[in-house]
Formats: sequence, C-alpha cells, structure tokens
Amino acid sequence: MFTLVYWGVSPAPALDAVSSSRALERCRSPGRLSLTKLKAFADLVPSLHFLKTRSCLGGLKLAHQPPEPNEPESENKLDGETASDSESKSEFGGAPPAPTSDDTPEVLNRALSNLSSRWKNWWVRGILTLAMIAFFFIIIYLGPMVLMMIVMCVQIKCFHEIITIGYNVYRSYELPWFRTLSWYFLLCVNYFFYGETVTDYFFTLVQREEPLRILSKYHRFISFALYLTGFCMFVLSLVKKHYRLQFYMFGWTHVTLLIVVTQSHLIIHNLFEGMIWFIVPISCVICNDIMAYMFGFFFGRTPLIKLSPKKTWEGFIGGFFATVLFGLLLSYLMSGYRCFTCPVEFNNDSNSFTVDCEPSELFQLQEYNIPLVIQSVIHWKTVRMYPFQIHSIALSTFASLIGPFGGFFASGFKRAFKIKDFANTIPGHGGIMDRFDCQYLMATFVNVYIASFIRGPNPSKLIQQLLALRPDQQVHIFNTLKAHLVDKGMLASSEDA
Repeated sequence: MFTLVYWGVSPAPALDAVSSSRALERCRSPGRLSLTKLKAFADLVPSLHFLKTRSCLGGLKLAHQPPEPNEPESENKLDGETASDSESKSEFGGAPPAPTSDDTPEVLNRALSNLSSRWKNWWVRGILTLAMIAFFFIIIYLGPMVLMMIVMCVQIKCFHEIITIGYNVYRSYELPWFRTLSWYFLLCVNYFFYGETVTDYFFTLVQREEPLRILSKYHRFISFALYLTGFCMFVLSLVKKHYRLQFYMFGWTHVTLLIVVTQSHLIIHNLFEGMIWFIVPISCVICNDIMAYMFGFFFGRTPLIKLSPKKTWEGFIGGFFATVLFGLLLSYLMSGYRCFTCPVEFNNDSNSFTVDCEPSELFQLQEYNIPLVIQSVIHWKTVRMYPFQIHSIALSTFASLIGPFGGFFASGFKRAFKIKDFANTIPGHGGIMDRFDCQYLMATFVNVYIASFIRGPNPSKLIQQLLALRPDQQVHIFNTLKAHLVDKGMLASSEDA
C-alpha cells in the first residue's frame, strides 16, 4: 500500500516525532501521503530509525499519492497554501531572498577595488551621503513648493518599496487586484489628506474659484465615496481559496498607508509652520545616523540591540552628544533668517508662497542666567541665545534616543521577511525607506510638539474664514465682538462717545 524510500538505518532511539500529530501535519504535502494514511501508518510502525534526516519525518520519504478529496486542510496554513509551500516558506508565507547583487557604481568599484570590504563600504556610504546632503541643500534653496513635491515623491517611493515586498512574497498566489487596489487606496488617502491641507492653508484661493469651492465643500464626502468604491472592489475580488491571505494583504496596505502617507502629511504641516521646523528635525536625524555610524565604526565594541547587530552602545551614545551639539549650532544659525523662521503662507496678490513676517519671540535673542554650578566652571553668568535653541535640545534628544527605534522597527520588519534592504535604490544605503524609517517617527513627534508647546491661535486664518461668511453673518459676528469688547472695557461704547 505504501512505497518507502529509506536514506539509511541508525542505531539511534526511535523518533517520537513520527507518532506526533504535529510532526505528521508538517510532513503533509502534495505528492506524499495524506494525513489520514500517514497517521495510520505511524500506528502500524511505532519505531523507525534513520541515518539522515531530509524531511520532518527524519528521512522517511513517501512516494506520490493523490490527495484525499474530502480531507480538511491544516488550520496552520494560509488559505491557498500547500504543505510544500509551508515547508519552504516562513511563518508568514515565505520571503524573497535578501538581495546579493552589488549595486555599487562601477566607477566606485574600480576606484575602491584594493580596499577591504569594511573600508569599501565606509567610502561608498560616505560618498553617497555627501551626494544626498548636497541634493538636500539644493531642494531647500528651491523653496517650500519643491520641498512639498519631494516629500510626495519620497512617500510614493516608500509605499512602492513596502508594497513590493508583499507582492514578491505572495506573487505565486496571483492575488486578484492586489497591486491595483493598493495604489488606488494610496490615491484615495492622498486625496483626503492633501485636500484637507489645501483647504486649510489656501482657504482664500479655494473660495475664489468656483470649482475649487465646490470640491472643498464636499471634500470629505468625495473622499469617503472614493474609499468606499475601493472597499467594494476589494470585497468583489475575494476568492474562496485565498480569503485569509487577501485580508492579510488588505491589512498590509492599510498599515503601510498609516505609516507612510499619514506621517508624510505631518511633514508638510511642519513645513507650513516654518522651514526651520522641517530642516532642523530632518538634519538632526541625518546627523545622528552619520555620527552613530562613525563612532560605531571606530570605537564600537558593545552590541546595542539584536535586531541590528552592527549597532553599538558606543555609536548610540556618541551619536546622542554629537546630535545635541549639532542641533544647538544649526538652530542658532537658522534662527536669524526670516526665510527659515516665518510660516509658509500663500500670498493672494502674487499667487505665490511667502516667508516674510516679523520674527516671533522664539527667534529673538534673549539673555538667560546660567546655573551656579556651571558658572563656577565656565565663569559666565549669562548667555544670549534664541528660545528656539532650547526647543532644539528636545528635538535633537528625540532624534538621537527615540528616533533610532524607527530604524530598529524597520530592521525587525526586514528580518521577518529575510531581506537586507527595502530596495537597492541608493548604493550602500538600500532603499528610500531605509533612509526615512527614522524620519517618519521624527515628523510625528515634531507635529505633536508644535501642537502641544508652540502653536497658538492664528488670527490670519480666522480672518480668512470670517471673510468667507455671508454679509449678514459677518455683521452678526461684528456686533457680538463689539459688545464683548465694550463689556470688557477694551472699547468705548457709542453712548460714551
């Protein structure tokens, strides 16, 4: 009834795994015995000895048998996954192998061919880092509009890298509409978030143009209708043998949208508060990444975390102090320029962005008393600095102590799918997501920090909203405000006049 192939005989004790139900379930696969027959065989032959173990049965290979037509599938497998897939894949359905191709430009390969791999990686990363910093300076010079477009491009690329991982893992299942729906949901979420941003920061322009005014008025309803369409498309795409897997990927897409799109939206909100709130946090993360790598490269001895074996305590601590000093220096240099400190606003007369204003108290030099303990060391009683520099300490501290956990999170994700990098976009650095894993966490913190400790009422936005009201509503608000000011004694009444 059964055809057996033995790899050899061993004097070792019999394998208890043969009679184990869990082991038997792991051994099921097309072209081998069904679970029912395999259990029956295990009852007949309680002791088997093998020299080699080439399967979970310790070397027992069962010749081709057709699957039982009415046999229930194992509950431990994903819908649509065969047992042979389970053997060759990881617990989440398998992962593509880590990229092993050398993506270093040929020019650098030839120039660095005589160096060891350690120093070659040092120079490749260093040269590409300098190139990216130079590009960062260029886009800052081009102004806030270009920065917003770059943020949008980075967001789309990060989304593409994460979704591609899921697609590569489950490509063999040919899930219907997976990539189409993923990109459709990206479009819907971006329409919602950026529509809200346009309405908030370009209110006057929106009210001036009739089509924009209609889109603004019904923006949330349109956004919901678009999302609902995608939701119905997903339900219609469900296939019986792939139910569970399709819901996994539905969740995959939405978590990616939450991580990437939501936080890139917060970056743009930070930018509107003033370019300094965009540049300083991003620069602190970049500085921490560079200095932690350098301290770890030269002095690293003690591993920091198992998720990233190359990270060391020496790099972590050295990066922290270097980042705090860098944040203080950079914020001091930028606080004196209105183009960095003024909120980004839209000028209705010139139809362009403006960054001109009277500097707030955050960006005006003030004198602070130095604590007595420090006075005895440096022999200074006071120091003149910008209040924003104090806030920069909080930003740089978060960037160096908490920000790296965004990278650790990404490392855990990559380890789960057995990949080295999200992509090979930047030689020596990986994909765009590999460079922005900490930036997204930093952007959320900055947005929360501004809302909690910095932002106050904005009279210009309130006036814009008042001007959009009907004339009778404006008169009513004027009379109400006038009566309130008279009661407070801030305005003389008409009778006194």
